[in-house]
Amino acid sequence: MESRIEGPVFVVGDNIDTDQIIPAQYLNLVPTIREEYEQLGGYALCGLPDTAYPIRYVNEGEVNSEYPIVVAGRNFGCGSSREHAPIALGAAGCKAVIAQSFARIFFRNSIATGEVYPCECDERLCEKLKTGDVIALDLESGEFMIKSTGATYQLKPLGEVKPVVDAGGLFNYARQQGMIPSEPQ
Repeated sequence: MESRIEGPVFVVGDNIDTDQIIPAQYLNLVPTIREEYEQLGGYALCGLPDTAYPIRYVNEGEVNSEYPIVVAGRNFGCGSSREHAPIALGAAGCKAVIAQSFARIFFRNSIATGEVYPCECDERLCEKLKTGDVIALDLESGEFMIKSTGATYQLKPLGEVKPVVDAGGLFNYARQQGMIPSEPQ
């Protein structure tokens, strides 16, 4: 159950599609197998073009990112409806994506998998922040602060999304709420 996330951000632009988040050649990795889940983290955002993004989200040969928050422009997660996209980000250590807008399927897959908090902000943050800037994100109040300047920004409320992501996804939430039976011990 996350409430406060603090750390450096990784900044991307508009229309980051699921092929850039996790290229198709890695979709054979099965997220329910621990080793393969960890491998997915190593490939998160590896489809971004090197010319536009010389800093990598996950360093070569590693599986975790130093950036717990991704900041994006419009239409983050567009393209095919692969649940591997939010899973790869979560496996790399991403806790939240703050975007001006999300492709609806990525937004829903983020909630269903419980991997990342999909936070929307009306401000165009991808032009106000740069990769490495440190922010403190408070999911309860729905705002974040840029640590170097003290500037604060308001996010759209997560509403009923937060408890589902807190629970680790839709199935875990449904089990906790008694909507479906608990998994056998």
